[in-house]
This record gives sequence, structure tokens and C-alpha cells, in this order.
Amino acid sequence: MLYLTEHLSLKEINRENYSQLYFLMRTIYPLAYSHFWTDKGDWYVNTQYSEENILRELSEEKSEYYYVVFNDEIIGNFRIIWDEKLEGLSEGKQVKLHRIYLHQKIQGKGIGKNIVSWLENKAKEKGYKIIWLDAMNEQPQALSFYKNLGFKYHSYIFLEYDLLHQHVRKMIQVYKIL
Repeated sequence: MLYLTEHLSLKEINRENYSQLYFLMRTIYPLAYSHFWTDKGDWYVNTQYSEENILRELSEEKSEYYYVVFNDEIIGNFRIIWDEKLEGLSEGKQVKLHRIYLHQKIQGKGIGKNIVSWLENKAKEKGYKIIWLDAMNEQPQALSFYKNLGFKYHSYIFLEYDLLHQHVRKMIQVYKIL
């Protein structure tokens, strides 16, 4: 367990405890994203958080995957991938913040900010120069959050998931130089 504050910690997701991740995401994901999907996000949760996919992601050497724990309750998940390069950005070693999902009931309590700050410090200690991520263009509160933390626009991509509504497929790629 990694303690970030008195009430906030990260618990490593591993082969022994991964199964609760699916059930966590069945709760968290639809609250924020169900309106993006023709099936309310079921396909996304069922594929991205399937046993096969999670075990594959856990086996990737350069990734770290955590449950976010607040006041002894698992309220989200957080995944990073070391040495994942953002195309067109060649400055130094890079780390991708691949996933951060937090339950809506705790948003606005500084938890996301603490997690990103922890990642920045860890990246600096390891000699990394850039943190980057993909954020949904249709989630303005997320884009505002990252902008307030000093992230800058780099580019965009489009998701090709069939069940994703066409108008919400744009993902903004942002980065921060450490």
C-alpha cells in the first residue's frame, strides 16, 4: 500500500485481487460515461475490464495498476505506463497516465490532484521529463482539471469503437513537462 495522504492510498492491483476491478468499474464508469454509448458503456466495461484483458495489462512489464483507496474504501483505479511515447513529442523519457477513474461521490476532494502530484514526483525521481494522457473531448471538467494542473494540448485522436456515439469519439492528448 502506498500512502499519499492520511486518508488516501494506492493499493496495487495484482493477480490475486484483480477481480474486484470489474465490479468497481460496473459502478464507476456508467455514472460518467453511459451517455457516450449506445449500450450505456456495457461493451467497454465488459471488454476493457474482462479477466483476459486485465490479466494481459497486469503482465505488461512497464505498467503499474492501482486501486485508489479513500478512507479505507476503494473508490477508483489508476494505471500508468512507463516509457510510452506520445507521437510527435520527443523530449526526454515519458510516462503515460493511461487510466484514472474515480467515483463521482469523491470528486472535488483533491484526490485526482494528489494522485497526479504523486505521479509527477515519482516520474521526476526516475528521471522522466513528460507525463501525458488521453482525455475525452466531451468531458470538459476533466480537460479543465488537467489544464489547471499545467497540462498542455498536444493533439487529438478519434476512438473507433462501434458502440460509441460519433460525436463523442474525439480524445484530446495533453502533456506536462516536469
